[in-house]
Amino acid sequence: MMSVLRVALLGLALLARTTVAFLSAGSEMSSHVNITGTALLQEVTKACRTVIKEAGHEFQPTGSSPEELVQACLGPTATGQVSGAKFRSALQEIYNQNGLVDRDFVSSAPHHFNSEAFLEGRGLITEGMVAIKANIRKENFQAARETLGRVLHTLQDFYSHSNWVELGHTAPYINLIRPDLPLENLADVNTPTCRDCENGNCPNSILPSILQEMKLTSGYLGIFYSSKPQGKCSHGGESDLTSKTVPRGGISKCERRFDNVALHNTAVNIATSASLQLLENLRLAVGDKEFLRMMGIARSAVVCFVIDTTGSMSDDIKEARAVVNEMIDSKKGTQDEPSEYILVPFNDPEFGPMIRTSDPDKMKKEIAKLRPGGGGDAPEMCYSGIQLALTGAPSGSHIYVFTDAAAKDIELKDTIAALVRCTKSTVTFFMTSSRRRRRRSTTAEAFEQYKKLSLASGGQAILVTKKQLPQATSIIRDTSTSALVTILQRAVNPGKKETFHFMVDESIKNVTIYITEADVFSLTNPTGVSQSNSEASGKLGTIQTVGNLRRIRLNDDNRIGTWKVQIDSLQPYTVKITGQSIITFIYNFVEMFKGPHPGYALLSGRPQAGQPVTLLLSVVGKKGPSSLTVGNIGLVALSGPEAVNISKMTDMGGGDILVTVDEVPEGEFLVILTGKDKESKSEFQRQSTTAMSMSKVNIQAVVSSSMEPGKLLELPFSVMTQGPGGIFSINAKNDRDFPMDYPSSLSLTTGENINDTLTITPPARTPSGTDVTLTMEARSSDGVDSNYVILRLSVINKITDFVPPVCEVVKVLANDCPQDVSDCGPFQWEYSANITDGNGTGINSISLQQGNGTLTHTPLNSTIIHAKYNASCCSQIVEFIAVDDVGNVGKCYHSIVRSGCPPASALSLSLWFCLIVSAFIVRP
Repeated sequence: MMSVLRVALLGLALLARTTVAFLSAGSEMSSHVNITGTALLQEVTKACRTVIKEAGHEFQPTGSSPEELVQACLGPTATGQVSGAKFRSALQEIYNQNGLVDRDFVSSAPHHFNSEAFLEGRGLITEGMVAIKANIRKENFQAARETLGRVLHTLQDFYSHSNWVELGHTAPYINLIRPDLPLENLADVNTPTCRDCENGNCPNSILPSILQEMKLTSGYLGIFYSSKPQGKCSHGGESDLTSKTVPRGGISKCERRFDNVALHNTAVNIATSASLQLLENLRLAVGDKEFLRMMGIARSAVVCFVIDTTGSMSDDIKEARAVVNEMIDSKKGTQDEPSEYILVPFNDPEFGPMIRTSDPDKMKKEIAKLRPGGGGDAPEMCYSGIQLALTGAPSGSHIYVFTDAAAKDIELKDTIAALVRCTKSTVTFFMTSSRRRRRRSTTAEAFEQYKKLSLASGGQAILVTKKQLPQATSIIRDTSTSALVTILQRAVNPGKKETFHFMVDESIKNVTIYITEADVFSLTNPTGVSQSNSEASGKLGTIQTVGNLRRIRLNDDNRIGTWKVQIDSLQPYTVKITGQSIITFIYNFVEMFKGPHPGYALLSGRPQAGQPVTLLLSVVGKKGPSSLTVGNIGLVALSGPEAVNISKMTDMGGGDILVTVDEVPEGEFLVILTGKDKESKSEFQRQSTTAMSMSKVNIQAVVSSSMEPGKLLELPFSVMTQGPGGIFSINAKNDRDFPMDYPSSLSLTTGENINDTLTITPPARTPSGTDVTLTMEARSSDGVDSNYVILRLSVINKITDFVPPVCEVVKVLANDCPQDVSDCGPFQWEYSANITDGNGTGINSISLQQGNGTLTHTPLNSTIIHAKYNASCCSQIVEFIAVDDVGNVGKCYHSIVRSGCPPASALSLSLWFCLIVSAFIVRP
């Protein structure tokens, strides 16, 4: 909706960064991001307050930063360091998809409520809300967030692009999110709606007759054409070709101009209120806890185990089981307790199913069920198991793979690499050597493949004997922790003597150094004290050696400042340094797009070679970005010298930085950031974990709708190369094995887009809410260059029930309540009602929202539930909600508050009448 604006969010100021055009921090304009951020923060705060209250605590944020909000939301029992990075990442996923509507659907009238496409626009909102609720029930939170961003954009555009504000409305049009209510008084295509505005900027060009008759209209937008129906309003602006056709001008309130200040401000306020209504409907439908999980507010990262269950894996499974049990027991009740556990077994030829739970006891039971067997001597379906984990686990998860064999499904290697880059999850391999495998001489070759994948993800590849495995799994305890950050990561190939410098700041705890394939090294602290690899327990730390891994845990009393690690090896080796700290950063590679509302779009694949690289980056600190000063941001080669390509930085405010790097390192590179913590005056250094590289190939695709079970969906895509033309292979994989059809190759000419279509058909019995991750790759015939795009699609059953549950008052007994509330203590009141699902699909849940009494309910039959509420006369308001099986929400409210009531000595009939003047109502 609104072009771009940067204002402080209400109360809780947040990294309000935008995916439409960027303006100066002092701008007084409003944007989709600010509207969305304001609404999300308010709704998250409501959910947090409710959850904390139910736990018997008070919701008391110490400040307005995301970190402080997350800490308060997790409650006083949350100990240790709490990072707000996942919350910020969730917000940015929503913002990204919100902004992409202006690029991917620029000429789609329904997506913007342009050209009087009111029914179609509401249809998108309705379809989107059904998909979001179904996805959350299936715990497909990323799919839910992406759809939510798009739906909010369309909803917000209604107030900017229509004449709702000009008609004098100051509240949202509730019918847009209530498909059971009609859209009324719509102007038809033959009704003129605007007068001519010769200079293009008139305060209000809506015809008086339209205003008088309260007709609803919206501006026509022509990106590629200038025609519109006679007498119709235009959207307006330089990109709108219809704005030069009489009646000229436009009614868009996207930007604050001298001629529309009041209209623009009102549109912003109503759009914010409308966003709150939609988010409240969503929160009530799915529940506060699930809403917070969707928003990334959880204890720590998800941990995922991908385990080979073939016959030779008996010892490995036993160790994995012991690690999981020990981790669960030691971290239970602490801030480091994982918020979710995932288990993916694989064998040959089977893999899966994926088991996902937030219940630690259930995870213990599931991993206890694993039994080794089968598989023979052949390689197994390792990559298929990893693919299932990467698509099922949230972004930024830690995935641990246990195997002693090569991967049979090697054709998935590129798909896995693409998913790693997209999700920024780390994959760590524990490969044990097996006598049977060694005879087949596959261990070394397999381990090299695993090593490449782990390195690209920022994980580790550890090769040990089965007896050594219990020592190696300490890395799981290190990394399955809250607020894990990477200080430095390098891979040196070919091997050589190299010195690496890194900074230890005051905020960081549990600093650990991992070195693989190198036996000779030394560590020096800021004061010059050194420790060599021969000192297992020295002045600086403790060294553990297992297989190809050297793990050095620094002592807790080590000094703050610049350290160095010197490694001397002729073999290729890796070094990675991690710690625990709230200070970190999140980032995305983006590209500029043009149009009526230009901005920056998130890149799904690799950045384009031969062009500057652009990142949108946000810093995260203990008390928000205001507590940090950013020094340098740049790109550093994963393999090679420590030279960093320094970037051009534009401070967007709120902790957001737009970064442009003109010269990109060759091969794979990482993002590195330095800065200073204002509170401790300590300098810090942070680095990304996921390796990225450039490509001259570009492949793009857009998801325009969800899928229906049993029905084919068409996905248009385009491919272009800036390198040599020729035949490029096209390969597509989805994690559900749904049938697909697409061209196996395309002939490309340098600089020209080639368009084609992929079709995908979910089976007829696919459960509603199932999400599908689709990876498409375009590769040159010589295999030198390739790129990919990753799409998330949802399978949603067609819903026809949009009628919320209704309530019928059965009885209110409040006669005993005294008029003087100071005497209310000993007295009780009672309320009862029958709750009916409008279309008979069934009531799914009933929950109390307001009131300190007791709510009970019992079914009368398959469609009616009897609810009964008892409370002290001191608690005079009751509000509860009923949600049906498809997510429709009925909000029920009753009050016995006396307003203007006669004294208790008056006639009892008058008093009773006064007690029930607050009617029981049903609201969305």
